[in-house]
This record gives sequence, C-alpha cells and structure tokens, in this order.
Amino acid sequence: MRQVIAFEPAAPFGEINTTPLIDVMLVLLIMFIITIPIETHAVKVDLPTCANCPTPKASANTVTIDRTGQIAWNDTPITKQELRYLLNRTQQMRPTPELHLRPDASAQYGTVDEVLTTIKRADVRKFGFVGNEAYANL
Repeated sequence: MRQVIAFEPAAPFGEINTTPLIDVMLVLLIMFIITIPIETHAVKVDLPTCANCPTPKASANTVTIDRTGQIAWNDTPITKQELRYLLNRTQQMRPTPELHLRPDASAQYGTVDEVLTTIKRADVRKFGFVGNEAYANL
C-alpha cells in the first residue's frame, strides 16, 4: 500500500537571498580597484653630467662601432653610459638632430644590438644607418 504524504504550502522565507548582492558588491569592488589611478612614487636624483663627453651637433651626429667594439660619437670614443647621456641630451634639443649609425662590417653583433637597444630606449626619432652600401658586395 502506498502512503500519500501531504505537503503544506511553502511559507515565505524570512531571510534575504544575499548571493546576488555579494556578486554585485564584488563586481563593484573590482571596478573600483581598476579605476583608481596607481600612485607612483618618484625620487628625484641629480645625476652627474658627463664631464668629458663630446658636444652633440645640432644637425646630425654619427655613432660608429669599430671591429673591436669601441663606440664613438662623432669620432670621439665614448662608453655606453656616455652614449645614453648624449642620446638623452640630443632628444631635448630643438630641432632634434639626426642620428647616423655606422657599424663596421666586422663589428660584433652583440655590441651593435646593445647600441640599437640604447637608441631605441632613448626614443630617437630621426635615425638611420649610414654606409651600408659599402658592404653590399660582402
């Protein structure tokens, strides 16, 4: 014999379903975190200038790399740090001078790549390779 169970009509819940409210709160929290600007802390430091660096020309400057890896700015030997300084200095000049790169055909690729990276990081806009036509038959 089967038993029939009678259910009483469901009584309304006396509690609020908080799951949708929590979801909305988390979405709003994420949106708030994304829209807040990140506070940047900068420490201003006066760096020493290059005492024996050559003076950049106003029209065009040439960076050469010889077969030993020596970098030169307008035929004056410089270090990589001095190159960074001179590039930053020329980018502040108005009008901005051109920069010509003339690597030796037998210069190491790593050195040329480091110089190109330094030029890219200095945000040089007027840049070109000079003298590549001499290596066309190599």
